[in-house]
Amino acid sequence: MANRHLSRTLAMQTLFAWDFNDRQNVDIDKIIEENFHQFAPNFDDHGFVISLVKGVMSHLENINAYIIKYATEWPLDQITIIDRNILRIGIYELVFDPNIPAKVAINEAIEMAKTFGGDSSGKFVNGVLGAIMKELPAKEVDKEINKEAVKEENNAATNQ
Repeated sequence: MANRHLSRTLAMQTLFAWDFNDRQNVDIDKIIEENFHQFAPNFDDHGFVISLVKGVMSHLENINAYIIKYATEWPLDQITIIDRNILRIGIYELVFDPNIPAKVAINEAIEMAKTFGGDSSGKFVNGVLGAIMKELPAKEVDKEINKEAVKEENNAATNQ
């Protein structure tokens, strides 16, 4: 399993435990360490997991607002804990982390939903994140890729 994929999985497991316990003021760092110890004892890259978990938690109100807006058929508290926290990670990466390309954020969330969620979790996560992506301006990383493509097209047209 790739390092970033494993990190996202550990972040999801951490957020699941936190959410399952009614988002009480628990020691989130302790949950992260317990998950590393239990599920990935030889994994040494804690930084990405910590940044995902803390990023989701620091933007939780806004992330939940996205879920409420785009998962209109499902009240937030009726979405399974797994799906809800996969969506939170996906939305955090899609909306708030400029270093993660949109397609990566969505694909990773879908893969986690297929692995850990129910039969329709992958489609549900894809639908919600896809709808959000359509509404967002291109992420800065995506803008740079598009700028380079336009530049190459212009150079090719000029050279003809």
